Amino acid sequence: MKSIAIAVLTSFLLSGICVAQSRQSYKPKGGFVPNQETAIRIAEAIWIPIYGAEEINREKPFIASLKNGVWFVHGSLPKGYNGGVAEAEIAKADGRIIRVIHGQ
Repeated sequence: MKSIAIAVLTSFLLSGICVAQSRQSYKPKGGFVPNQETAIRIAEAIWIPIYGAEEINREKPFIASLKNGVWFVHGSLPKGYNGGVAEAEIAKADGRIIRVIHGQ
C-alpha cells in the first residue's frame, strides 16, 4: 500500500513538472521588441484604436529611442505647427505597454 501511495505521489509530481515546463515561453535574446521598427509598429497598433488612424497618420514620421530597457515612441508635427503628439512607452524585454498619452 505504501509503494502504491509513493507511485501515485511521484506520478502527480512528475505531471506537475511537465505542465510547468510546457508553460515556459521562448524569450528572444534581444527582447520581444528588439528594434525601433518593432517599437513603432506596436505603438501604432495601440494608438490607432484610441486616437484614430487619421490622427495618427498625420503625426508621421514616428521616432523611437531606447533608454533603460524602455522604448519611447512619439509622433512628429510639421515645423511651425503647435500641438501635441501621441506618445508610448514600451518595455523592450516583454512588449508591455507602460504608458500611452497624447499631448495637447
